[in-house]
Amino acid sequence: MVDVTETERPPARRLLSREQRRAQLIRAGVAAFARRGFAETGLEDVAREAGVTRAIIYRHFASKTELYQAILDRTQAQLREHLGSPERYDENTVRALVRAACDDPGGFRLLFAHAERELEFAALAQERNRVAAETAESYLRDRLPDTAHRRWIAGLIPKLTIELILSWLDAGRPTEPDQLVKTIRATSQALAAGS
Repeated sequence: MVDVTETERPPARRLLSREQRRAQLIRAGVAAFARRGFAETGLEDVAREAGVTRAIIYRHFASKTELYQAILDRTQAQLREHLGSPERYDENTVRALVRAACDDPGGFRLLFAHAERELEFAALAQERNRVAAETAESYLRDRLPDTAHRRWIAGLIPKLTIELILSWLDAGRPTEPDQLVKTIRATSQALAAGS
């Protein structure tokens, strides 16, 4: 008879609660989808990332689309926690947006870069862009009296802000977040200056 000591026994598997497993699958989905996008990523990729089977995923999400939507919903909820509601945006909003991107770069990429390229999620991205442009326009009314010019700049500022953050993340965060915030503010102020 072989005596097996505690150090030789394989570690006991720890079962996760339903909420913990769902959070694990969402994190794995972020990593998998951020690499190749929604269309090019299968549930097998997510399962491999999570170290589970596809059957485990199906216990929590009815489809790949439902998992992706859960990721986008979670990322939007995190953004709301950082930013608050659009009517409360102020001089700290850009800093909060950068902090949100730092906290969840994969989710940020999926929400702001991938989702608008995916047919199933394009409407969500378009609505988010519309709200961002309307919010920016409300802050520009006094600075830019010409309506057409103001609407153009109001649509441009949120898009440039997101592109600056994404390019900063893609470049490996080459500056401190505060420097990125200063760059975004300077760019926005230059656009809002008119002429």
